[in-house]
Amino acid sequence: MKKNMGILDRGIRVLLAIAIAVLYLTGAISGGWAIVLGVIAVIFVVTSLIGFCPAYVLFNISTIGKK
Repeated sequence: MKKNMGILDRGIRVLLAIAIAVLYLTGAISGGWAIVLGVIAVIFVVTSLIGFCPAYVLFNISTIGKK
């Protein structure tokens, strides 16, 4: 797996995951939406940690930048 996510992309994903967690913990989201957003948050955190997004491969996207 070749990394295809840059630092800014990874940071934004982590911030979005934190925002979803805060919304859940404060009771702003619940039920089905909480489950869907929770799954998305977990995916964001995992892809941020490994620096690889499978969806980016499908669309030939890389946010790393030029070397």
